[in-house]
Formats: sequence, C-alpha cells, structure tokens
Amino acid sequence: MVQLVPTTLQNDFVALEPLTLDHVAGLEQAAADGELWNLCVTYVPPPGAMRAYIEKALAMQATGESLPFAVRDKRDGAIAGSTRYYDFRPDVPRILIGHTWYGASRQRSHVNTACKLLLVEHAFHGLGCAAVGWETDHLNMRSQQAIERLGAHRDGVLRQHKRRHDGTIRDSVEYSMLASEWPQARSALAAKLRR
Repeated sequence: MVQLVPTTLQNDFVALEPLTLDHVAGLEQAAADGELWNLCVTYVPPPGAMRAYIEKALAMQATGESLPFAVRDKRDGAIAGSTRYYDFRPDVPRILIGHTWYGASRQRSHVNTACKLLLVEHAFHGLGCAAVGWETDHLNMRSQQAIERLGAHRDGVLRQHKRRHDGTIRDSVEYSMLASEWPQARSALAAKLRR
C-alpha cells in the first residue's frame, strides 16, 4: 500500500522541502511578510509559535496524517511559506492539499502555481490518487479563487464544518480534481508559468 514518505519535489520555480525544525527562521520571515498571523481565515503562527507549529506538523507526519513541506522560491532561495498533503485515504485513493500559506509578497505570483503543479502531479503519478481535494474557509475568497484558477471543480459547502483558530465555526468550500481532469489542468498551469 502506498504511504506518505517525505520527499523533495521541485521544478524550475520552487522546491518543496520536507518540513524540519531547520525551517523555523525562514518560515518566521515568510509569516512576517504581511503579518499573516492576523488573518482570520487561515492559521499562520504568530511570532514565537513557529517551532510549535512545525513540531505539531511533524507529529502528524509521524502518524501518517499529513506530509508537510516548506516552500522555497528558487528565484531568490528564500522560504516562501508552507503547504502539505493531509487526509490521505489510500483505499480510494484520495488526498487533500492544504494548510497552505505564503508571505504576502509571494501571493498571486508564480509560487502557488508552481507548487500545485508539483503537488497534484505527485498525487496522481507518485501516489496513484484517483482524486485530489482542497477545502477552504467560505470567507477566504482569495483561496477559493486560487483553487479555481487551478482548474479544480467546486463540489459544494460543508456547513459548520471546522473550528477556526479563534474558536468560531466555519463553513468549508470543497473542491476536487480527478486524475482524468489533470492533463488538461496541467497544460493550462504550465502555460501560465511560461508566461
């Protein structure tokens, strides 16, 4: 049975490095770019909490719950943010991509497109998934737009689905992409990166 194994994924634009405690300083700098900890629609650790954030992600990795990455922008070598696979269901097989955040100066740049090309390609061809999914806060319009630009299908809304880090309960917008839809989406994303 396929398992989530830490591995580096890279292309000409970004490197997705298996998350380690060596990434604390770089991720703190990325989070400070725009003071992302002030966002209510996603959790980004505030100053002084990045080590605990990474330790929790690594604990989840150890139990097979997720596979977290630090995102390195190859244009300048800096850590741009973080992303991960989670909720892997090898019996389907299906996986979710999320817990994604980038410093403000990297948002709406080549970084997200390049990362998703790597993650979705590996999910379908490395992990043998039949489907890849995303879920985001219904208030997070930027995230919804970014997911839709990938070519993902909006499946619907799960009402009162999860707690936000501030304790309120959110509705989650669910998206998916099937393996049969990936070739067309991959071509479109690759064309965006070439421009």
